[in-house]
Amino acid sequence: DGYYEDVTTECVYSTSDYSDMVLLVTNSFNKVVYEQYNSTVGKYVGYTEVGLKYAENFNKDQAYLQQLKAQVDTFCRYNAQISDSAVRDKA
Repeated sequence: DGYYEDVTTECVYSTSDYSDMVLLVTNSFNKVVYEQYNSTVGKYVGYTEVGLKYAENFNKDQAYLQQLKAQVDTFCRYNAQISDSAVRDKA
């Protein structure tokens, strides 16, 4: 009995050189995704009426979008290399 808001940040890739690395930031309310940032697209995409408004506002801030795009290297690729090397070293 209440409301549930969730922000999920994912780094998705399938190649060992991380050339296809994608950052996804998904915002949902009561398990309904209302907007998502995709580093491949380079902007937020709204999926609901509210999400469209939020996405439009986020997409106006080019500095913020550049920060998110930079996180593919500074956050995703960096942590994937650490995790993958830990797993490979144990195999």
